[in-house]
Amino acid sequence: MTELTEQERRATDTVGPFAELLLIERLDENTFRGHCHAGAPMRAFGGQVAAQALVAAGRTVGTDRAVHSLHGYFLVAGDPAHPIDYRVDQVRQGSSYATRRVTAMQKGEAVFTLSASFKRPERATDRHREIPSMPGPEELPDVFSSWDEEARAALARSGFGALELRFVPPDAPGVPPAVPGMPQQFVWLRTGSPLPADDPLLHVCALTYLSDLTLASTAGLHLQPNFFQRTEPPRLLMASLDHAMWFHRPFRADEWLLFAQRSPSSSDGRGLSLGEFYDREGRLVASAVQEALIRERLVAPR
Repeated sequence: MTELTEQERRATDTVGPFAELLLIERLDENTFRGHCHAGAPMRAFGGQVAAQALVAAGRTVGTDRAVHSLHGYFLVAGDPAHPIDYRVDQVRQGSSYATRRVTAMQKGEAVFTLSASFKRPERATDRHREIPSMPGPEELPDVFSSWDEEARAALARSGFGALELRFVPPDAPGVPPAVPGMPQQFVWLRTGSPLPADDPLLHVCALTYLSDLTLASTAGLHLQPNFFQRTEPPRLLMASLDHAMWFHRPFRADEWLLFAQRSPSSSDGRGLSLGEFYDREGRLVASAVQEALIRERLVAPR
């Protein structure tokens, strides 16, 4: 194993439960290894795969450049019982921008690919869409508080126990009126444990993980509630096909962020979802777009 950089050492020193989900081992200059928990039975959680791939890409870029966008494709379901190797291709190192391509390999097969772009900061005019006015997280119950003890124990074992989610009721004051043909949902979220303040890459990677929790489900809300609020067996088979994010402004993923999500289309076994992240000051800090496979199950699982 190669010697750790200072950036990697800070990440390793962070022992919070959520930060542990982002830890990867450096095998050589451009190869890293990680382990991912399940998002569905026998399937590695795609948000964690994407987040670890972005960690790998970022560890080959200097701290003077921040990631501003990523584009990923989920190729094959990863197996949570086996490690995933992340191979980084240093595509371009320009004076302002740097590009990295990551291939996540498991048992000799590519399971995920990621392209990420990094840039040096620069001065420019600043404008953004304002945050929708709606109840804050302090006014809403934790989504897991209604789960029974057995379900919460299973949640903790899965890895999802290291986060916090609070859904805004659709009839809450300030929630924008629903547009016909466009399901929407709003959720406050953050990591369940602190992240280091001096490693902005980890906060971006944490948000990459968090963005995959509910975005795909938005495209299926016309047929079933999201996983965290559903009490009946799922009617749909859903899986992420691709995932893109743009990071507009600095933020902390261990502080509350509002994830405003909507889905303008579902057809041909595919659903498209759009999402925007706002911090407590009302700044738009990131945007996400995801296409997911959506198929109605022939027989609902028990």
